[in-house]
Amino acid sequence: MSISRRRFVTQSLLAAGAVASGLAPALARAASPLPKVYFTRDLSAEGLLRLYGMVNQHITGNIAVKLHTGEPGGPNILPREWVRSFLTRVPGARIVECNVLYASPRQTTEGHRRTLEENGWTEFADVDIMDEDGDTPLPVRGGQWLTEVAVGSHLLNYDSMVVLTHFKGHTMGGFGGSLKNISIGCASGKLGKLQIHRDGNRTWAGGPRFMERMVEGGKAVTDHFGNHITYINVLRNMSVSCDCEGVNAEPVRLPDLGILASTDILAIDKASVDMIYALPEDVRAHMVERIESRSGLRQLSYMKELGMGSDQYELVTVEKS
Repeated sequence: MSISRRRFVTQSLLAAGAVASGLAPALARAASPLPKVYFTRDLSAEGLLRLYGMVNQHITGNIAVKLHTGEPGGPNILPREWVRSFLTRVPGARIVECNVLYASPRQTTEGHRRTLEENGWTEFADVDIMDEDGDTPLPVRGGQWLTEVAVGSHLLNYDSMVVLTHFKGHTMGGFGGSLKNISIGCASGKLGKLQIHRDGNRTWAGGPRFMERMVEGGKAVTDHFGNHITYINVLRNMSVSCDCEGVNAEPVRLPDLGILASTDILAIDKASVDMIYALPEDVRAHMVERIESRSGLRQLSYMKELGMGSDQYELVTVEKS
């Protein structure tokens, strides 16, 4: 296994309403070491496990593996064989999900279980639908919109969480990374998701304030697990659509890039966005438009404001020997 390192320092997240150029190498000036974001181009179960081994130091006990299991027939969700291999190699790990707020078979636990079977998850995994027995409040500390968020009550059964994310676009969020996976993904279908999506009298309110509520929901989960949470973003089959759109997702037009892993949620989502912005303009344009038209970069700047991580990071490339 070979490793190479690069350091990235964000000079400005936004400039005149647009993103500053990403992936700009600079000398590290931070007083403390930059968080590491590990990267491999090896899009395989082996590549996934290799990166997990770099960021699993505090993952112990009963382990919740939070991933998006997808709508019926969704074409872009994570390969089931990767997840099967992962669960086999990580004792105590179990896939977790929550029901959804929008119109879908996954609105109910019964319909959700049918979808899990249709998408092949039940062939090797007993998925825990965390809000099957209701929800429980987690406090939101330091936010301006939420004081608590309702998460699936089964979340309290886990000692650690692995956030295994298919990075892609998102209709409301601009992009869906690790933050969206734990915020919307751990919020209960009947109450928690409504708390995050509702702004006054509008349920499906988007824009900067939605990003801020989504970040606050994610902060409740990161605070709950402390250092017993880690993040993996898979950059493959990236449509501007989320996996919640299933077979109606927009076509995939970005190249597959690889897998990222970190113990810092802001660093990994920032590195993922940076990799999109580093693509040639004609290749990235549709995804950049989706991100910026939805104020998606506010996810990153607000995570920084709430002290959830660093937007400066060291990119460590890990490849097979």
